Amino acid sequence: MIAGAIMTQTQTAQSGNVLESPFSGTVHETTPFSKIGNKDYEPAIDLGIEKARKEIDAIVANPEAPTFENTIVALENVGSDLNRVLNVFFPLLSADADDEMMEISMRVSPKLSDYSTSVTLNSGLWQRVKAVYENRKNLTLTPEQQTLLDRTYDSFALSGANLEGDDREAYRRLNAELSELTNKFGQNVLKELNTYEILLGSDDLSGLPKGIVDEAAQLAEAKGHKGEFLFTLAQPTYMAFMKYSDRADLREKFYRLYSGRNTKGEFSNIDNMRRIAELRLEIARLLGGKSYADHSLQRTMAETPENVYKLLDQLREAYKPAMKREMAELEEFASKKEGRPVKINAWDYSYYSNKLKNEKYSYDEEQLRPYFELDNVIEGVFGLATKLYGLQFVKNDQIDVYHPDVKAFDVNDEKGNYIGVIYTDFFPRDTKRPGAWMTGFKDQRITEKGVNERPHVSIVMNFTKPTAEQPSLLTPYEVETFLHEFGHALHGLLTQCRYTSLSGTNVYRDFVELPSQFNENYLTEKEFLDSFAKHYQTGEPIPQQLVDKIISSAQFGAGYACMRQLGFGYLDMAWHTITEPVADPLAFERKAMESVQIFEPVEGTMTGATFSHIFSGGYAAGYYSYKWAEVLDADAFAKFKENGIFDRKTADEFRMNVLEKGGTEHPGKLYRDFRGQDATIDALLIRDGIKEPEVKNVPVRKD
Repeated sequence: MIAGAIMTQTQTAQSGNVLESPFSGTVHETTPFSKIGNKDYEPAIDLGIEKARKEIDAIVANPEAPTFENTIVALENVGSDLNRVLNVFFPLLSADADDEMMEISMRVSPKLSDYSTSVTLNSGLWQRVKAVYENRKNLTLTPEQQTLLDRTYDSFALSGANLEGDDREAYRRLNAELSELTNKFGQNVLKELNTYEILLGSDDLSGLPKGIVDEAAQLAEAKGHKGEFLFTLAQPTYMAFMKYSDRADLREKFYRLYSGRNTKGEFSNIDNMRRIAELRLEIARLLGGKSYADHSLQRTMAETPENVYKLLDQLREAYKPAMKREMAELEEFASKKEGRPVKINAWDYSYYSNKLKNEKYSYDEEQLRPYFELDNVIEGVFGLATKLYGLQFVKNDQIDVYHPDVKAFDVNDEKGNYIGVIYTDFFPRDTKRPGAWMTGFKDQRITEKGVNERPHVSIVMNFTKPTAEQPSLLTPYEVETFLHEFGHALHGLLTQCRYTSLSGTNVYRDFVELPSQFNENYLTEKEFLDSFAKHYQTGEPIPQQLVDKIISSAQFGAGYACMRQLGFGYLDMAWHTITEPVADPLAFERKAMESVQIFEPVEGTMTGATFSHIFSGGYAAGYYSYKWAEVLDADAFAKFKENGIFDRKTADEFRMNVLEKGGTEHPGKLYRDFRGQDATIDALLIRDGIKEPEVKNVPVRKD
């Protein structure tokens, strides 16, 4: 073993590939991004797979009887070299990928799928895991060890370990094809999005905020179109255009382009989505499931499709009347404004709802932007973790970053002890996919020698970039997005687990959104806003009247927002409860979303073709989890409202039972340990104004 390690280090030194050995000599052993080139990834992945296979072989060949340590823990530690590479490659594939990286991902995905399948279908390994599991009653294990054993056994049992003969080969083949197609789906979304460039003239800009116009002018000039304005479909640009443009014809054009992406041509995902769903169904049937959802939900809080539909239906019935009232009010407002009957189309909602919101509450998000300068927001959001958990964030320029826009911070506790590293990456670019997410370059674990290896996490967003005239100014919605992803980051940073596979955000997917959505509650808390929201030019604190507008308007459009989210949930469940292939994806989609339909379907548009969350992002049969976690977060924040939103005792309980525990115990137990009860939808209904509070000290926002 020692000789082999020395040989590997020598080979690495000769190859110059820093990915092939642990990152030593850097600050906190962070990733040396500047020393990594595209040429390094594939050889390091190949070597990592080779090493991992040998580690698996060693476990299987062990002549000693299977034990928790020599089988379950040994398996947990397999693949550290491979994981080190993947924890760099895949985060950058989303955040800073060029065409070459995408081609590499297409080549390595089948290799990784084949390796993963070879592990779960390794009969000798499975027999050892099964032997330990069947002897579990005779073992003295901690709750975390018991969870690791249960999860290891389940991961094999639910991944085909009991398959034999032709079924094993079929499972391997299906997984390889699925891996390739999910990767292709996500790449198509990014590639087509980057093809859209819309040139407009000065007569086309009515209603648009100055910051968006300035950015469009800069883009146009950079492309040789001085005097014109170049718009893309990057999320912040698209959302701003749909909200503020006075030109209904251009809003319709943008909507049709944005919502019609990936439905035709070179980057069409129609066949990909259909085949992905078929493959998942075939895999589920091989493993004894009626549908993919029946199979995949076994390791979730929801447990069954019936329980998911129960929640979706319950929320639909509660919110649908509110949505209908909202839409009727909006049409009446638009008709009065235009002096003629107006039917609200999908491309009109954001525009007119913003106008109505402004009229009802004198509320305009653009009016609030000057009070949410990005550097101040960073200070406020980081400061929230200081107030709740005593964390300190110190910018560290000695840490290597993967792009000039990225910044790195040391995270320490109130005694100065090192907690981890957080990277921030806030602005759009052609090499970054749209949306917002949290990821990690290094997971937390406690080694066999008792060393607590601390995590390196990253939050990635697509905020409007600063211009020559003004800094990056955020809307309240973007501040909320920041709070959300930072909640995930805290879950990843504060973890105190022994095993990597149970640490941080490695929890049931319908529990993983609790810490992130919990953080969003602070956006409407004056005490929080007062700590950082100040005018970027004058330094004036945000006026009370503007804070009141944020609070009073928080319930605005709650019915619409819920129905829209439920639509995504129903569509996801429809695709993953099929029992036979889908012949017509468009007709299938419209039927799936019919019960929560808000607008008449628009020809040439489709949700599923760009629905990366479920077709390439790991949320298959799991998109409902956002609403599931929303029920949890409202119920959890109710406890903070009762005791004080910065109450350290309550925060310590949340940290100890939720943020530090990762997936070491069942999330239902962890939540009850914090809250003292199971969550109900009542706090959510009250928070959204759907239901009146029945007791005092329940979080409520009144108009």
